Amino acid sequence: MDLTEKTTILFPKALYKGLKRVAKARHTSVGRLVREACSQQYGLGLAEDAMAAADQLAELALPVASVATMKAESVPQPDDLLL
Repeated sequence: MDLTEKTTILFPKALYKGLKRVAKARHTSVGRLVREACSQQYGLGLAEDAMAAADQLAELALPVASVATMKAESVPQPDDLLL
């Protein structure tokens, strides 16, 4: 990620202490926490973040069937709806 813009944000002391605690627990910076929160809250994710997420999903060993099979499994059958 190329960081090219800068801003100054003033936080109440308690909020900043909380952010520092979370950042430390996640082994990251307060700045990264704020960038991630803004991205999630306002849907302004970067394309590279989306690609990284897709790569992580592709690495998972999940059971996958054909589209038709998955659709059939996701919709209840008529007999299942009758009590």
